[in-house]
Amino acid sequence: MRAEATVRPGVPARRARRFRMVLLLWAAVLAASDLVVKAMAEALLSTGATTDLGPINIRLLYNLGVAFSLGADLAPWIVIAATGLIIAALTWYTVSTAPSMTGLSRAGSALLLGGATGNFIDRLDGHGVVDYLHSGWFPTFNLADVFVTTGVALLVMGTILSPRAGTGD
Repeated sequence: MRAEATVRPGVPARRARRFRMVLLLWAAVLAASDLVVKAMAEALLSTGATTDLGPINIRLLYNLGVAFSLGADLAPWIVIAATGLIIAALTWYTVSTAPSMTGLSRAGSALLLGGATGNFIDRLDGHGVVDYLHSGWFPTFNLADVFVTTGVALLVMGTILSPRAGTGD
């Protein structure tokens, strides 16, 4: 009988690979869905149309910067390079730690990575990220931003709520 290699005690290598692949697959699905919604928003709102849905309006804007338009005055290649490096580090971290994460943290990581990747791919044309959700009291945002924000919250909650190793819990 062959003994399976383990990544950490209790997590066989095959299961660790599955955790990693599922996380990356969900991130890719989320990024793709974000890009489809952005393409629809551009197609439907490029004439300047606005749709009022009560507390939120649907209107087309382009964000040349990152969160809250920070860095909008920088050259696009600088924003692309910086966000690309951050996403590469984020991908490495989430993939390498996925087997030891709680399910909640893995879900948060997939959302975070999917949203960040969707915005990164959208940014590559040099025209900025397509934003279309406007509340009037908060900067205009998109589905990827919702993924990133929710992902960070779930990742933090999963980390805080996880049982501590070696505490006897």
